[in-house]
Amino acid sequence: MLPRRAVLACVACLPLVALGSSILEERKVTPQAVCVQIAHAISSASEVFYPGSPLYEKGISHYAISSTQRSICVVEAGSPADVGKILGILGRTRTPFAVKGGGHATNPGFSSMPDVHISMYRFSEIKYNAASQTADIGAGLIWDDVYAALEPLGVNVVGGRVTGIGVAGFTLGGGYSWKTNQYGLAVDNVVAFELVQPSGHVVTVTKKSDPELFFGLKGGQNNFGIVTKFTLKTFPQTQVWGGTINCLGSTLPEIRAATAAFQTSVTDPKAAIIMAYNYVPAVQQVIVAQLLFYDAPAPPPGIFDAFLAIPSIQSDISTRSFLSLVQSSPSNMTAGTRAIYEGFPILSFTPTISDVLANESMFWGAAFSDKSEILISYDIEIFLPSIYSHNPDKTAFPPVRNIPFQPFNIAYAWNSSEFDADFHKAAVDSAAHIRKAALAEGQTQLVHAPNYPNYAIIGTPLADIYGGNLPALHALKARVDPTNIMGLAGGWKF
Repeated sequence: MLPRRAVLACVACLPLVALGSSILEERKVTPQAVCVQIAHAISSASEVFYPGSPLYEKGISHYAISSTQRSICVVEAGSPADVGKILGILGRTRTPFAVKGGGHATNPGFSSMPDVHISMYRFSEIKYNAASQTADIGAGLIWDDVYAALEPLGVNVVGGRVTGIGVAGFTLGGGYSWKTNQYGLAVDNVVAFELVQPSGHVVTVTKKSDPELFFGLKGGQNNFGIVTKFTLKTFPQTQVWGGTINCLGSTLPEIRAATAAFQTSVTDPKAAIIMAYNYVPAVQQVIVAQLLFYDAPAPPPGIFDAFLAIPSIQSDISTRSFLSLVQSSPSNMTAGTRAIYEGFPILSFTPTISDVLANESMFWGAAFSDKSEILISYDIEIFLPSIYSHNPDKTAFPPVRNIPFQPFNIAYAWNSSEFDADFHKAAVDSAAHIRKAALAEGQTQLVHAPNYPNYAIIGTPLADIYGGNLPALHALKARVDPTNIMGLAGGWKF
């Protein structure tokens, strides 16, 4: 751990709030003073950083620069007890704060704040428990780190599919994985949460210890405190087969046919695909990235033959480690740009939907040609209809498990903040257009299917994400966080 740094003498003139004061007490204390209070209260396991420090910059950094805000200080918490002290100070002073795990959120303000920024980076434990076939995973890790640590042990967990995704946000939002066809969502594979409650108490939440809170943490994000550790089921892991194939838009008819055939005929749960319709301004056309995956060193004949037969401009398909496959994904090509996601559920990839995606890609690509665009992407993720059957228990997300919906993601990247509102509005309008097309062709169950919280754009109504679970989540929130301390943080708020 890094040594705790001394606080400059000049801060002595700043007002402090007594640590023993009531949690209900609100005082007008500046964020600067709150940072000082935190620095005095925490142990040597944690540290506070200010602008000018490289560790401050690391702390506030996000995948998308549009999600980065310059806070007064970064608190790099290093123990659950210190997180409890930090929450106590923030609650008493009613100071807005952010909690950042991996930093991949694209909704502005969801994991950043101009006041106090809590970085979970030091929660980096990875411990495999062979007897229980589980792994303890720290909330400050990205999945790349987890896969690298578990790979020599021949085991794996249900985690992110592309490089750079944080463990905490992914898991607390639901979590679709390359292994979801086999084992369900990430939330379906959590057996325990180490949680610092808004009161400051550190608890281990399991189905047995607190079934209501266990339900709420599975998809309910950061409404109930700060999770510092996840205990996840593990599964045997061999080498895998897959990678990315990039094809020109002229091959769209073949891609459409191959994808439709895969969706209707492939029932092997080890097989999965993502089709990304990417408008690339440099060539002013759609390039389709086919992400193929098989959870074994080689797939059976026939599963991916149609995709492999399509003429491509680039391919890196091979037998490789799971980590190698994840890190080969092109998702990091837009790191450091401005970005926004917008998601919605879809039931089936059809020729009509394929045409709509291609048209939307071209339309918005042309519309943003003079607005610093970098990438316009429409991503369809094909899963088996049975993915929600792996867990018989209710979870905050998904609120329904009897509708075989699949997550769909729109991802825009651009450079200039001048056009933030334009890209935001376009993502909302485009999603509505695609959804309308899906409903018009008979995918009527979509009216009852939820939006994936990790894709949904800021401003999405909570009912569209959590559906009939909202009353239970509101009641749970009132029990666990009666003074709404977690309401001071960003994210989807109950």
